[in-house]
Amino acid sequence: SLLLTFYFTSASRGSVISHLYCQFHINRMQKSGDVILGGLFPVHFFSSISDLLFTSQPEQPTCHSFNVQGFRLAQTMAFAVDEINNNSSLLPNVTLGYTLYDNCAELGIGFRGALSLVSGQEEQIILHNTCVGNPPVVGIVGDSSSTRSIAISSVLGLYRVPMVSYFATCSCLSDRQKYPSFFRTIPSDAFQVQAMIQILKHFGWTWAGLLITDDDYGFHAARSLQSELSVSGEGCLAYVEVLPTDKDTDELRRIVDVMKKSTARVVIAFVFETHMINLMEEIERQNVTGLQWLASEGWTATAAVLQTPELMPYLGGTLGIAIRRGEIPGLREFLLQIRPDLLDSNSYGKTMVNEFWEFTFQCRFAPAPAGWVEGGGAICTGQEDLENVNTEFLDISNLRPEYNVYKAVYALAYSLDDMLQCKPGRGPFSGHSCATLQSLELWELVYYLERVNFTTPFGDQVSFDENGDVVPIYDVMNWLWLPDGSTTVQNVGEVKGSAFKGEEILLDEDKIFWNFNSKKPVQSVCSESCPPGTHMVRKKGEPKCCFDCIPCSDGKVSNISSKYSLGCTSCPEDFWSNPQRDHCVPKKTEFLSYHEPLGICLTATSLLGACTCAVVLGIFIYHHKTPIVRANNSELSFQVLLSLKLCFLCSLLFIGRPRLWTCQLRHAAFGISFVLCVSCILVKTMVVLAVFKASKPGGGTSLKWFGAMQQRGTVLCLASIQAAICTAWLVSASPSPHKNTQYHNDMIVYECAVGSPFGFAVLLGYIGMLAVLSFLIAFLVRNLPDSFNEAKLITFSMLIFCAVWVAFVPVYISSPGNYADAVEAFAILASSFGLLITLFGPKCYIILLKPELNTKKAIMGRGDLIGYDVGSTYSKDVLRHCGGVCCLLCCGLLEWWNGREGQGET
Repeated sequence: SLLLTFYFTSASRGSVISHLYCQFHINRMQKSGDVILGGLFPVHFFSSISDLLFTSQPEQPTCHSFNVQGFRLAQTMAFAVDEINNNSSLLPNVTLGYTLYDNCAELGIGFRGALSLVSGQEEQIILHNTCVGNPPVVGIVGDSSSTRSIAISSVLGLYRVPMVSYFATCSCLSDRQKYPSFFRTIPSDAFQVQAMIQILKHFGWTWAGLLITDDDYGFHAARSLQSELSVSGEGCLAYVEVLPTDKDTDELRRIVDVMKKSTARVVIAFVFETHMINLMEEIERQNVTGLQWLASEGWTATAAVLQTPELMPYLGGTLGIAIRRGEIPGLREFLLQIRPDLLDSNSYGKTMVNEFWEFTFQCRFAPAPAGWVEGGGAICTGQEDLENVNTEFLDISNLRPEYNVYKAVYALAYSLDDMLQCKPGRGPFSGHSCATLQSLELWELVYYLERVNFTTPFGDQVSFDENGDVVPIYDVMNWLWLPDGSTTVQNVGEVKGSAFKGEEILLDEDKIFWNFNSKKPVQSVCSESCPPGTHMVRKKGEPKCCFDCIPCSDGKVSNISSKYSLGCTSCPEDFWSNPQRDHCVPKKTEFLSYHEPLGICLTATSLLGACTCAVVLGIFIYHHKTPIVRANNSELSFQVLLSLKLCFLCSLLFIGRPRLWTCQLRHAAFGISFVLCVSCILVKTMVVLAVFKASKPGGGTSLKWFGAMQQRGTVLCLASIQAAICTAWLVSASPSPHKNTQYHNDMIVYECAVGSPFGFAVLLGYIGMLAVLSFLIAFLVRNLPDSFNEAKLITFSMLIFCAVWVAFVPVYISSPGNYADAVEAFAILASSFGLLITLFGPKCYIILLKPELNTKKAIMGRGDLIGYDVGSTYSKDVLRHCGGVCCLLCCGLLEWWNGREGQGET
C-alpha cells in the first residue's frame, strides 16, 4: 500500500494505526470490488478555490458549471467495469471496483484526487500483516489534461502507479525517463501536429495564425508545430497568441485585433472549449468573419456549446482533428438506468448524479434553494424519464473520448488478466516468479501493461509502443451549417500514422462545407508561390513564407512552381535557359553553314573559281601550241592552274560543321596548295630572270640550272618543306573541333581550334616568305625589255597576294568563332582570284579576243603591241578594275555578315 502524507501513525500493541490528518471533500463515485481502479474526470467546467493565506485552514474548493460530457466519461468507465465483471472470460473470480473523482478541470483538485486514490480516504487504517479497509487503486484512468497528467504522473511515476490517460496529448508525456508508468489511448500531440501539417499542405495553406492554451498542452503544441513547420518547410505562423485562462476582456480584445490585422486567413487553435467560449464572445462582438478555423482534438467534436446559431457564422466550416470515433454496444441502455435513488446514500456519487439530474430536467431536489419554487421552478422527483428529454448525454453516435476511456479500462483489465494467468515457475520476474493480487507491486502491473494487446468489439487493436503511446489515427471533422440553422459535425476523412509511410491523409473534399461565398477553400498565403522561371528572395525581417519572386538570371532555370524555392539551377554546359526561364533548352549552334547566305556565297565563289581554273586550263591545253602559251612555260602554268584550283576547293573545308578530319585537313590543304602555287610562280620568276641574264654576254651558264627537271625539283622541294611543317603541326598539336561558349553564353560556336598557334604561324610565314621572295625577284626584272615580260604581272599578283594576307592576320585574330573561318575563306578566295586574274587574264584575252597578237612575231616585238604591254592603259584598267571589284566584294560580304550578327567591330 502507498501511504502519503495524508496520514499520521501511532503504535498500539503490535499494530500500527494510521489516522487521516485531513480529508478533501471531492465529488466522487465508487463501487467496491476485489481490485479497485481509479478515475479522474472533469464533471464540472470551473472551480472556486480560496486564496492560501496560511493563517487558517484552507476552505474546501467548490465546483460549478456542470459538464455533461465529463459526467458521461465517468459513466463510461462505470459501464466498462460492469461489462468486465459480467464477462466470464476476462478476470474470472475477480470483481473490479472503481473510485471516480471529479477534478473540476483544476490542477490542484485533480492532484488531490490522484493522491486520495492511491492513499485512500478511510478515517483510520489498522495495519497488521496485511492492509485492511478500502484497498488503494491498482491503476488510474486519467487525467484528461496534459498539465494535470504531467503533475500527477511526475509523482505517481516514482511509485510506478499505472496511469492510462484518455485525453492528455502532450508529446512530452512520451518521455519514459520522466513518466515511466504513463500510458494513453489517445495519440500524442507529436502526431496531431503532423496531422495538422498534412491538412495545411493538402489545401496549400502556408500562412496561419496559432492560438494556444496557457499550459503544457498549448506550449508543447506550439513548440512542436513551429519546429515541424521549420523542418518540413510547409508553412509559417503569422502569430502565436496565448488565450487567457479566465475571461480577461482586454487581453481577448488585443488577440482578436491581431487576428483582424493579420493577412492569415487560417487559424489553428490548440485549445479547449472553455477557452473558445470566451474568445468567441469577443469575435462575435467585433464581427470577425472570413476565417478558416483548424481545430485540435480538444474541441473539434465535443464543443456542442459552440455550435449555436449565434456562433456558426464565424465557426461554420471548421476543420479539425478528432479522436477516433468508436462504438460501445450497450452504453446507451446503461446510461438510461441512471437514477438518483439507485445510488448508495453514503456515496459521494449522489451529488454528481443529482447535479446531472437537476441540469438535465431543469429542476431541484428538495430542499430546493430559496425562491426556486416561488419563481416557478420544478422539484425533482427522481422518477423523470431520460428518454423523454432531448439531451446530448444519450447521444452515442459520436463516441470519441468515451471510446478512449473504454479502451483504457480494458487495457488495465487485460493487464490484470495476463498477470493472473501467470503460472508459477514461468513468470517474468526474478526466479521466474509471478505477481499476485495479495502481494502486488504496481511496477509488476506496469510490466504487463506495456505488453497488453487486445481488440475492442469495434475492431480496433489496442497496444502501446515503447513510449506508452497507441498507434495514431485521427478523424478529420467538418462543422456543417445546415440551411435550417442547425449544425452537425461530419467526418470528412482520416489521418493515419505508419512506421513506413509516415502520415497519410485521406479527405473527401466533396463533403466539406466551406463557410465562404465561393464555397471553396480560402487562400491563406503570405506570398503567392513563385511561378516557374523565378526564385524566392525572402523579405527582410519577415518569416520565410513572405518573399518576393525574382526572375532567374540567364542560364538558370526554375522549372517548378515552388513556395520556398532554394534558387535557380544552372543549366548543363550545352543547354541554356528559355525566355521564360522555366526549363533548359539546347543552346543554339553556330558555324559557317552551307545553308546560310554567307556559306552559299562562299561555296558558289569557290566553285566559280575552281571552274574558272578548269576553263582556263582547258583553254591553255587547247592552245598549248600557240606562242603565248609556249612562251610562258606551259608546264609551270599548268601547275599554277592546278594548284589554284586546289586553293579554291580547299576553301570549302572551312564551310560546314567542323569535324576532326576537316579541322586537320583544312589548314594542311590550304598551306600545301598555296605553297605549290607560289613556288611555281617563284620558279617562273626565277626562269624569267635567268632567261634575260642568259641573253647577256657570259650569262649562258645560268639556264642550265633552270631546266625542266630543276624546275620540277624546286617546286617539289619547296612543297615538301610545307608538307613537313604540316606533318609536325598535326602530330604535335593537331587542330580539333571545339565548342566555344565564350563569345555567346546562349550559343555554342563550333570552330576548329588550331591546336598550336605557333604551327599555324609557321605555315603562314612560309607561304609569306615565298610570296615576298617572288615579289622581290619579279620587281627586279619588271623593266627588262620585251613585250612579253611576265615579271610585271607576277609583281602585281604578288602585291595583291601579300596585301590580302597582310590584312588577313589582324582581321583573323580579332574575328570570333566562325567569323575567323569566313575571314580565312575570304582571304583564300580573294588571293586566288587575284592570282588567277592577274596572271592569266591578259593571256586569255589575247588567246580568245586578240588571236592576231598570239604570234611569235608579236610576242618578240618591242612595246608596239598594246594588247599585252602591262604598262598600257588597257592592261592597267583591267588589272585595276579586277582588283577593285575583288576587294569590294570581300569587304562588302564581311560587313554584311558582321552587321547581321551585331559584330560591327569586325
